[in-house]
Amino acid sequence: MQFYLRLILIWCMMMATSNIQADTSIPAIIPQPQKMKLGSGNFSLTASTRLIVAEKSELTETASYLAKRVFRASGFDLLADKPSDAKGGIIRLSIDSRIKGEEAYTLSVTAEKVDIRAATSAGIFYGIQSLLQLMPPKIFGNSARQDILWNIPFVDISDAPRFGYRGMHLDVGRHFFPVENIKSYIDYLALHKMNRFHWHLTEDQGWRIEIMKYPKLAEVSAWRKETLIGHAGRAKASFKFDGKRYGGYYTQDEVREVVAYAAERHITIIPEIELPGHSLAALAAYPELACTEGPFEVGTYWGVFKDVYCPNEATFTFLQDVLSEVMALFPSKYIHIGGDECPKDRWKESQFCQELIKREGLKDEHELQSWFVRRIEKFLNKNGRKLIGWDEITEGGLSPTATVMFWRGHMTDLPLSVAEGGNNLIMTPTSHCYFDYYQSKRDSEPLAIGGYLPAKKVYEFEPIPTDFPQELIPQISGLQGNVWTEYIPTWKHLQYMVFPRLCAMAEVGWSAKDARDWSDFSSRMNVHFQRLDLLGINYARHMLTAEDDIIRVEHIAKGAGISVTPSPTAKYGSDVNALVDGIQGSAGFLDETWRGFEGFDFSARIDLGSQREIKELSAGFLSDHGSWIFLPTDVRFSVSTDGKRFSDVGSSSYNVMPDTDSRARREYRVSLEPTTARYIHLDIKTLQTCPEWHSGAGGKAWVFIDEITVK
Repeated sequence: MQFYLRLILIWCMMMATSNIQADTSIPAIIPQPQKMKLGSGNFSLTASTRLIVAEKSELTETASYLAKRVFRASGFDLLADKPSDAKGGIIRLSIDSRIKGEEAYTLSVTAEKVDIRAATSAGIFYGIQSLLQLMPPKIFGNSARQDILWNIPFVDISDAPRFGYRGMHLDVGRHFFPVENIKSYIDYLALHKMNRFHWHLTEDQGWRIEIMKYPKLAEVSAWRKETLIGHAGRAKASFKFDGKRYGGYYTQDEVREVVAYAAERHITIIPEIELPGHSLAALAAYPELACTEGPFEVGTYWGVFKDVYCPNEATFTFLQDVLSEVMALFPSKYIHIGGDECPKDRWKESQFCQELIKREGLKDEHELQSWFVRRIEKFLNKNGRKLIGWDEITEGGLSPTATVMFWRGHMTDLPLSVAEGGNNLIMTPTSHCYFDYYQSKRDSEPLAIGGYLPAKKVYEFEPIPTDFPQELIPQISGLQGNVWTEYIPTWKHLQYMVFPRLCAMAEVGWSAKDARDWSDFSSRMNVHFQRLDLLGINYARHMLTAEDDIIRVEHIAKGAGISVTPSPTAKYGSDVNALVDGIQGSAGFLDETWRGFEGFDFSARIDLGSQREIKELSAGFLSDHGSWIFLPTDVRFSVSTDGKRFSDVGSSSYNVMPDTDSRARREYRVSLEPTTARYIHLDIKTLQTCPEWHSGAGGKAWVFIDEITVK
């Protein structure tokens, strides 16, 4: 009888808890901790659990952060009573000087206690991020749930970041995002243990920060009369605009609010004030800062503009005044001054600049830019700050105290030369870190600037170059993902471009290199996506589908021998076997299937290994005018049985015009009567230089070729 009573009791208990959800999955922490040992059992977070931190502790604010998140999702008030009244176990936050590393922490979970220890409040904060990710994903919800068992698995974690600088950038110059969006962005970084927010505040198309001494920066420079519709990769004469005034700026009070919000989450904001280029918006308000008279207007389309700051005393007074107000708002040790993409045309035409070059003993306009940057750097150093700039600041000479943001990934020798000169590096190459690139080859993707960068390639990023000298590795401070917003006008669109690539970047920056595994990361992301859903983030869902982005092509030349003369420009890959590997390129030249040729004609020859019957020859080429990539003007095909005497079998020609195939893949194809041949030869004629109607007129034009097929 007692046996049946026990069964009835067990059944009643099961029925009483049948609507309670439990999560017993393996921990899915992003980024992956350095060391984690999983035990057997769970700590149960209940209404009786209490959060313990020493009174008047530096952790009070951090403890409040955790308590608010738990209360929002569960309704449990971890700070309701005195710690001695805790009946449902405790969560203890403790400063422990024995833990090595400013951002390191330990996290231990047992049946009675969750214990987070670190040497600093930053380490405690990162421990809290891991603790939240040990809980059921619904901890990131915004309404109290009564149907969840808030179990936390037994673990012992010992964790610390691989790199000290783990950053994300956001361009608000091209498209402006209000304070509430910026705070959300900071929350995204905090969740993933990133500690730097690079706030790109000034651009040709908009100045976004209030400067009290120069009110016209808010009145004039923050607003453009209209915005380009569609892609900028076409003739200017064909540009279409929306006719709507656009802009905005952050007041100094708003900036202080955002800086404080970030500091609470242990994120340092690095402001960027662009100079000497990308300064058209400022010149629209203060034309006296240019080398020509103007007038100027805030940029309405994307690209690089020739009008830049003139290196005269008026300019330096202006910039020092601006930077003084910026430094008063941002406590960051570093101030970013841009330094990229500065055309020298106006300086070459300026009598003042030419006399300055001669007077200062400078070699050319590149050294004049370095002179300009060094003068600003001395001002920053005098005020206790350090300078960061894009890697163009190395041209014409680099001061020993500047930090270089390495973005031009094709300049493979640059990181070593910078480090050998004693300078620090932040690695952010276009190949892996530009989140304005397409992340899928699907036609349904929203408009982007170009390129192809899926989350998997971000995850494969290794910030330390191959064979980098061991003694110089400490000079690589870390890494950063960049989000340029020419083609990102809305917050939902921005979320889509950032996620899940931010998650991959965070793991590269935090986790040990040899512990990174794409399959394991993908498995953890399946849980993490639930968190992103609850946070209302509009992420790209490519990782959740089985669809393969790779387009495979079967043909008789697949795997055949191939030679190309001259060789491809090494910037985007030099292995010509990719042209007969059976994989078709996307509409993004960075997807590793394309081979690029900058400014010259070329030819390709294929050896099939034996004579085969041939009915069709073709080759794929890319058009992306915004990236200076144009279709070839003519592709001529010929065949041979002996490799010596070739017979012409046809050609495919194209007249490159504005607005035609501005971003697309096009097949050049000839059909022929069944013909026996062993060798295939292609002669490719190119524009060599950008046409007059293009914004880069006169510059070297690119041709990109992918699969050459023989059928």
